Amino acid sequence: MKLYNELADWWPLLSAPADYAEEAAFYRDAMASASSRPINTVLELGSGGGNNASHMKKHFDMTLVELSAGMIHVSKRLNPDCEHVQGDMRFVKLARQFDGVFVHDAVCYMTSETDLRQAIATAWAHCKPGGAALFAPDHLRETFQPSTDHGGLDGDGRALRYLEWCWDPDPDDMTYTVDYVYALRSGDDLSIVHDRHIEGLFSRQLWLDTLASVGFTPAALAFAHSEVDRPLEVFVGRCSST
Repeated sequence: MKLYNELADWWPLLSAPADYAEEAAFYRDAMASASSRPINTVLELGSGGGNNASHMKKHFDMTLVELSAGMIHVSKRLNPDCEHVQGDMRFVKLARQFDGVFVHDAVCYMTSETDLRQAIATAWAHCKPGGAALFAPDHLRETFQPSTDHGGLDGDGRALRYLEWCWDPDPDDMTYTVDYVYALRSGDDLSIVHDRHIEGLFSRQLWLDTLASVGFTPAALAFAHSEVDRPLEVFVGRCSST
Protein backbone atom coordinates (compact mmCIF):
# COMPACT_ATOMS: atom_id res chain seq x y z
CA MET A 1 0.00 0.00 0.00
CA LYS A 2 1.65 3.16 -1.25
CA LEU A 3 0.05 5.47 1.31
CA TYR A 4 1.94 3.89 4.20
CA ASN A 5 5.20 3.43 2.35
CA GLU A 6 6.51 5.67 -0.42
CA LEU A 7 3.72 8.22 0.16
CA ALA A 8 3.83 8.19 3.97
CA ASP A 9 5.26 11.70 4.15
CA TRP A 10 2.07 12.98 2.46
CA TRP A 11 -0.14 11.56 5.24
CA PRO A 12 -0.58 14.86 7.16
CA LEU A 13 -2.15 16.39 4.02
CA LEU A 14 -4.68 13.56 3.76
CA SER A 15 -5.69 13.25 7.40
CA ALA A 16 -5.45 16.11 9.91
CA PRO A 17 -4.97 15.36 13.64
CA ALA A 18 -7.70 17.87 14.58
CA ASP A 19 -10.27 15.72 12.79
CA TYR A 20 -9.74 12.92 15.32
CA ALA A 21 -10.71 14.80 18.48
CA GLU A 22 -14.31 13.55 18.66
CA GLU A 23 -13.56 9.89 18.10
CA ALA A 24 -10.49 9.88 20.34
CA ALA A 25 -12.65 11.19 23.20
CA PHE A 26 -15.21 8.43 22.58
CA TYR A 27 -12.54 5.71 22.57
CA ARG A 28 -10.97 7.12 25.73
CA ASP A 29 -14.27 7.13 27.61
CA ALA A 30 -15.29 3.69 26.31
CA MET A 31 -12.05 2.10 27.47
CA ALA A 32 -12.28 3.78 30.86
CA SER A 33 -15.88 2.59 31.32
CA ALA A 34 -14.98 -0.98 30.40
CA SER A 35 -11.97 -1.19 32.69
CA SER A 36 -12.13 -2.07 36.38
CA ARG A 37 -8.74 -0.45 36.96
CA PRO A 38 -7.63 3.13 36.35
CA ILE A 39 -6.22 3.48 32.84
CA ASN A 40 -2.89 5.22 32.94
CA THR A 41 -0.94 3.31 30.28
CA VAL A 42 -2.25 2.48 26.80
CA LEU A 43 -0.73 0.42 24.02
CA GLU A 44 -1.92 1.39 20.54
CA LEU A 45 -1.50 -1.30 17.89
CA GLY A 46 -1.36 0.04 14.33
CA SER A 47 -0.90 3.66 15.39
CA GLY A 48 -0.25 5.01 11.88
CA GLY A 49 0.59 8.69 11.74
CA GLY A 50 -0.33 9.16 15.41
CA ASN A 51 -3.48 11.23 14.97
CA ASN A 52 -5.51 9.50 17.69
CA ALA A 53 -2.49 9.41 19.97
CA SER A 54 -2.08 13.17 19.64
CA HIS A 55 -5.33 13.49 21.62
CA MET A 56 -5.17 10.42 23.85
CA LYS A 57 -1.66 11.18 25.13
CA LYS A 58 -3.16 14.08 27.08
CA HIS A 59 -4.82 11.47 29.29
CA PHE A 60 -2.66 8.33 29.00
CA ASP A 61 0.97 7.33 28.76
CA MET A 62 0.91 6.01 25.17
CA THR A 63 3.14 3.37 23.56
CA LEU A 64 2.65 3.26 19.79
CA VAL A 65 3.26 0.16 17.66
CA GLU A 66 3.26 0.63 13.89
CA LEU A 67 4.47 -1.59 11.05
CA SER A 68 5.42 1.17 8.59
CA ALA A 69 8.72 2.97 9.19
CA GLY A 70 7.44 5.90 7.16
CA MET A 71 4.35 6.32 9.32
CA ILE A 72 6.45 6.08 12.48
CA HIS A 73 8.54 8.96 11.13
CA VAL A 74 5.37 11.02 10.65
CA SER A 75 4.06 10.12 14.10
CA LYS A 76 7.32 10.99 15.83
CA ARG A 77 7.07 14.53 14.47
CA LEU A 78 3.55 14.81 15.91
CA ASN A 79 4.15 12.82 19.11
CA PRO A 80 7.82 13.14 20.09
CA ASP A 81 6.83 12.45 23.69
CA CYS A 82 5.43 8.96 22.94
CA GLU A 83 7.37 5.71 22.76
CA HIS A 84 7.33 4.25 19.22
CA VAL A 85 7.95 0.60 18.36
CA GLN A 86 8.06 -0.81 14.83
CA GLY A 87 6.11 -4.06 14.72
CA ASP A 88 3.21 -6.07 13.34
CA MET A 89 0.10 -6.13 15.54
CA ARG A 90 -0.25 -9.87 14.92
CA PHE A 91 3.15 -10.81 16.29
CA VAL A 92 4.69 -8.01 18.38
CA LYS A 93 5.74 -8.92 21.93
CA LEU A 94 6.76 -6.12 24.30
CA ALA A 95 7.29 -8.17 27.48
CA ARG A 96 5.09 -5.85 29.49
CA GLN A 97 1.39 -5.13 29.97
CA PHE A 98 -0.78 -2.01 29.84
CA ASP A 99 -3.99 -0.82 31.48
CA GLY A 100 -5.60 -0.47 28.06
CA VAL A 101 -4.99 -1.58 24.48
CA PHE A 102 -6.36 0.45 21.57
CA VAL A 103 -6.63 -0.69 17.95
CA HIS A 104 -8.05 1.86 15.52
CA ASP A 105 -8.87 1.22 11.86
CA ALA A 106 -5.52 -0.44 11.18
CA VAL A 107 -7.38 -3.57 12.29
CA CYS A 108 -9.09 -3.38 8.89
CA TYR A 109 -5.89 -4.75 7.36
CA MET A 110 -6.56 -8.06 9.07
CA THR A 111 -8.07 -9.84 6.06
CA SER A 112 -8.69 -13.34 7.45
CA GLU A 113 -10.05 -14.90 10.62
CA THR A 114 -6.50 -16.00 11.46
CA ASP A 115 -5.18 -12.44 11.14
CA LEU A 116 -7.99 -11.10 13.31
CA ARG A 117 -7.48 -13.70 16.00
CA GLN A 118 -3.73 -13.02 16.08
CA ALA A 119 -4.26 -9.27 16.51
CA ILE A 120 -6.81 -9.81 19.28
CA ALA A 121 -4.48 -12.30 20.98
CA THR A 122 -1.72 -9.67 20.92
CA ALA A 123 -4.06 -7.22 22.65
CA TRP A 124 -4.96 -9.85 25.25
CA ALA A 125 -1.31 -10.68 25.96
CA HIS A 126 -0.52 -7.00 26.59
CA CYS A 127 -3.61 -6.13 28.67
CA LYS A 128 -3.35 -6.10 32.46
CA PRO A 129 -6.00 -7.95 34.50
CA GLY A 130 -8.93 -5.63 34.98
CA GLY A 131 -7.99 -3.59 31.93
CA ALA A 132 -9.74 -3.28 28.58
CA ALA A 133 -9.03 -3.36 24.86
CA LEU A 134 -10.95 -1.44 22.21
CA PHE A 135 -11.10 -2.23 18.49
CA ALA A 136 -12.56 0.19 15.91
CA PRO A 137 -13.11 -1.40 12.48
CA ASP A 138 -14.44 0.82 9.69
CA HIS A 139 -17.11 -1.65 8.58
CA LEU A 140 -19.05 -4.76 9.58
CA ARG A 141 -20.47 -7.32 7.17
CA GLU A 142 -24.04 -6.61 8.34
CA THR A 143 -23.90 -2.86 7.70
CA PHE A 144 -21.44 -2.50 4.83
CA GLN A 145 -22.51 -0.11 2.06
CA PRO A 146 -20.42 1.08 -0.91
CA SER A 147 -19.35 4.70 -0.54
CA THR A 148 -17.17 7.46 -1.90
CA ASP A 149 -15.32 10.28 -0.20
CA HIS A 150 -12.92 13.05 -1.10
CA GLY A 151 -10.74 15.62 0.60
CA GLY A 152 -7.20 16.78 1.12
CA LEU A 153 -5.21 19.68 2.50
CA ASP A 154 -2.69 22.31 1.48
CA GLY A 155 0.79 22.33 2.97
CA ASP A 156 3.97 24.33 2.69
CA GLY A 157 4.69 24.37 -1.03
CA ARG A 158 2.65 21.30 -1.76
CA ALA A 159 -0.92 20.01 -1.58
CA LEU A 160 -2.90 16.76 -1.76
CA ARG A 161 -6.40 15.95 -2.94
CA TYR A 162 -7.88 12.46 -2.91
CA LEU A 163 -10.86 10.45 -4.10
CA GLU A 164 -11.79 7.36 -2.09
CA TRP A 165 -14.04 4.62 -3.47
CA CYS A 166 -15.05 1.85 -1.06
CA TRP A 167 -16.71 -1.20 -2.65
CA ASP A 168 -17.10 -4.96 -2.25
CA PRO A 169 -16.37 -6.99 -5.38
CA ASP A 170 -17.34 -10.30 -3.72
CA PRO A 171 -20.04 -10.20 -1.02
CA ASP A 172 -19.35 -13.85 -0.19
CA ASP A 173 -15.80 -13.38 1.06
CA MET A 174 -14.30 -11.57 4.07
CA THR A 175 -12.74 -8.57 2.34
CA TYR A 176 -13.69 -5.35 0.61
CA THR A 177 -11.71 -2.97 -1.58
CA VAL A 178 -10.84 0.68 -1.06
CA ASP A 179 -9.42 2.44 -4.12
CA TYR A 180 -7.70 5.80 -3.63
CA VAL A 181 -6.68 8.27 -6.29
CA TYR A 182 -4.26 10.93 -5.04
CA ALA A 183 -3.48 14.19 -6.81
CA LEU A 184 -0.13 15.30 -5.41
CA ARG A 185 1.06 18.83 -6.16
CA SER A 186 4.60 19.92 -5.33
CA GLY A 187 5.33 23.42 -6.57
CA ASP A 188 4.08 23.46 -10.16
CA ASP A 189 4.34 19.69 -10.61
CA LEU A 190 1.25 17.48 -10.33
CA SER A 191 1.23 13.69 -10.20
CA ILE A 192 -1.69 11.25 -10.02
CA VAL A 193 -1.33 8.00 -8.08
CA HIS A 194 -3.73 5.05 -7.71
CA ASP A 195 -3.52 3.02 -4.48
CA ARG A 196 -5.63 -0.10 -3.80
CA HIS A 197 -6.23 -1.34 -0.25
CA ILE A 198 -7.78 -4.74 0.55
CA GLU A 199 -9.43 -4.73 3.97
CA GLY A 200 -11.13 -7.26 6.22
CA LEU A 201 -14.91 -7.44 6.57
CA PHE A 202 -16.22 -9.54 9.44
CA SER A 203 -19.61 -10.06 11.02
CA ARG A 204 -20.48 -8.69 14.43
CA GLN A 205 -20.82 -12.24 15.78
CA LEU A 206 -17.40 -13.24 14.48
CA TRP A 207 -15.87 -10.26 16.27
CA LEU A 208 -17.61 -11.14 19.53
CA ASP A 209 -16.80 -14.85 19.27
CA THR A 210 -13.14 -14.21 18.51
CA LEU A 211 -12.76 -11.80 21.41
CA ALA A 212 -14.35 -14.35 23.73
CA SER A 213 -12.25 -17.24 22.43
CA VAL A 214 -9.05 -15.35 23.24
CA GLY A 215 -10.21 -14.61 26.78
CA PHE A 216 -11.95 -11.22 26.72
CA THR A 217 -15.46 -10.53 27.90
CA PRO A 218 -16.71 -8.83 24.71
CA ALA A 219 -19.24 -6.12 23.99
CA ALA A 220 -20.26 -4.14 20.91
CA LEU A 221 -20.84 -0.40 21.31
CA ALA A 222 -22.61 1.89 18.86
CA PHE A 223 -20.75 5.10 18.03
CA ALA A 224 -22.67 8.02 16.52
CA HIS A 225 -20.01 10.29 15.02
CA SER A 226 -21.30 13.75 14.17
CA GLU A 227 -19.58 13.75 10.76
CA VAL A 228 -20.27 10.15 9.67
CA ASP A 229 -23.63 9.29 8.15
CA ARG A 230 -23.42 5.50 8.48
CA PRO A 231 -23.60 3.11 11.44
CA LEU A 232 -20.38 2.70 13.40
CA GLU A 233 -19.62 0.08 16.02
CA VAL A 234 -16.58 -0.58 18.16
CA PHE A 235 -15.74 -3.68 20.15
CA VAL A 236 -14.57 -3.64 23.74
CA GLY A 237 -12.86 -6.58 25.36
CA ARG A 238 -12.84 -6.63 29.15
CA CYS A 239 -9.88 -8.46 30.65
CA SER A 240 -10.72 -10.58 33.69
CA SER A 241 -9.31 -9.23 36.94
CA THR A 242 -8.65 -12.74 38.24
